[in-house]
Amino acid sequence: MPARSAAGMATELDIIERIRRALASRKLPFGVRVGVGDDAAVVSTSPGRELVATTDSFFEGRHFLADLHPPFVVGYKSLVRAVSDVAAMGGRPRYFLLMLALPLPRTGRWLNEFLAGLRQATTRIGIALVGGDILQNSRVAIAITVLGDVASGRSIRRDGASPGDLLCVSGTLGAAQLGLEVLERRRRFPAAWQEVLRPHFFPPIRVHLGQWLAGHRLASAMIDISDGLSTDLGHLCRASRIGARVWLDRLPAVRIPDLLRRRGFDPIDLALHGGDDYELLFTVPRRLAGKLTPRIRGVRVAVIGEMTRDKRILTVSSSGQVQPLRPRGWDHFRGVLEPALSENR
Repeated sequence: MPARSAAGMATELDIIERIRRALASRKLPFGVRVGVGDDAAVVSTSPGRELVATTDSFFEGRHFLADLHPPFVVGYKSLVRAVSDVAAMGGRPRYFLLMLALPLPRTGRWLNEFLAGLRQATTRIGIALVGGDILQNSRVAIAITVLGDVASGRSIRRDGASPGDLLCVSGTLGAAQLGLEVLERRRRFPAAWQEVLRPHFFPPIRVHLGQWLAGHRLASAMIDISDGLSTDLGHLCRASRIGARVWLDRLPAVRIPDLLRRRGFDPIDLALHGGDDYELLFTVPRRLAGKLTPRIRGVRVAVIGEMTRDKRILTVSSSGQVQPLRPRGWDHFRGVLEPALSENR
C-alpha cells in the first residue's frame, strides 16, 4: 500500500509509482536501456549511440511569478532546467520541442523577451529547436522535450552507486534558493537582492561536466539537484538501495552577505534543502578517487560524503555529531515540508 502524507494524500513518489505500474512493461521494450524512474530515458539508436530523452514543464504560478520573473529569465531558465536531466545522464542535448501556452496579452513584448532568453540558452547549450506546439491559455505554460544522445553503455543512472563510493557535487549549493527568498522579500533587502539573484534567474549549465564524467567512466551514479540535496540524494539512495553520510563541513554552501546572515539565513540549511541549483550530484568508486580533481571542465567539484550499506541518510558535523537527514526539498504533490515559498516550483 503506498505511503501517504500526514494529510492522507498520496505523495509525488506514490503517483509516479502508480503510473509506472499501470503503464510500464515488466521487461523493458526492445531498444530501451533506461525507462521510467530515472532522470531521462535512454534508447538505442544508431550503432554506438543511445537516445536520451526527457520532458520538463514550467508553469506560471507554480514555477515562476509574472511580477517577479522577467520574461527573458523565464525563457532562459525553462530550457536550462529541461537540459539538466540530460546532463545528469552524461548525455549531449541535441534537439528540443517546445509547447508554449500563452494568454493573448503575453503575445507581444513579453513573448519577444521570452524568445530572446530562450535563444541565449540555445546558444550556450548548443541545442536546436525542432518542433513543438503553441496555444492560447489563461496563464503561461511551457513544456520542453529534450532529445540527446550518449555513447552506448555510457549513460550514468541513479542506481549505480555502491557502499564505499564517494559522494560528490559540482558548484555551489543553496544559491538559487537564497536568490528566490531575497526576490520574494526584495523590499526588505534592497541593498542585497541584486547581488544574489543571478543563480536563481540563470542556473548553471553542467552538460560538459556530465559528458566528461560519462566519457571517463568516473561516476557510478548521478542525479541533478533540482528539488534540493536532501530530496535528490534520497532519490539516488533509493534507486541504488543504499544509504549515505554527508559531511557538513565539506558542503560547498552559498556565501551569504552579512545583511542576510543577520536576518537568519543559514548557508548549511540552504545547501541541504534549497532547490533549483541544477548542480550534479554523483558518486565515485574509491578506487577511482585519484582521478578526482578540485575542478573538472572548469567546474568546482567537492567530495561531500560517502555511500553506506546502511540505508539511512545521515549528516555528520565537524564535531562528529550524527543526525538523520530528512528531505525538505520539493514534492509537487506535497509542497515543501518546511519553510515555504511554494509558489515558485
